[in-house]
Amino acid sequence: MSTRQASVHAKWIIGQVIGTKMKKTAKVRVTRLVLDPYLLKALPEKRSKHVNRELAEIVYKVGQVVDPLTGKRVAGTQYLEPLTESTEDTEVSLKEKLEQLNITASTTPPSAS
Repeated sequence: MSTRQASVHAKWIIGQVIGTKMKKTAKVRVTRLVLDPYLLKALPEKRSKHVNRELAEIVYKVGQVVDPLTGKRVAGTQYLEPLTESTEDTEVSLKEKLEQLNITASTTPPSAS
């Protein structure tokens, strides 16, 4: 029975930075086929036994996330941009859309018979 081993000799690796006790260093968890927010660059010469890469670029800082439903930027649970410009415009546009579809919006609830 033979086993296959794949080795990756990449100069650039994308992974997630996790904490470490050493000063001015960070451990990076690299998951295959998953794009995480930090980009690493291989050092031409190791700085120490465990330090062999440097942080080249932060691709996405914390909070620069886009909500997939609205397309607006969010920081945690807060939107960084207002969702709507004004509520009057949305009411007018909703009424116009209903008129185009030949649907009337009644202001009184239907009575039960």
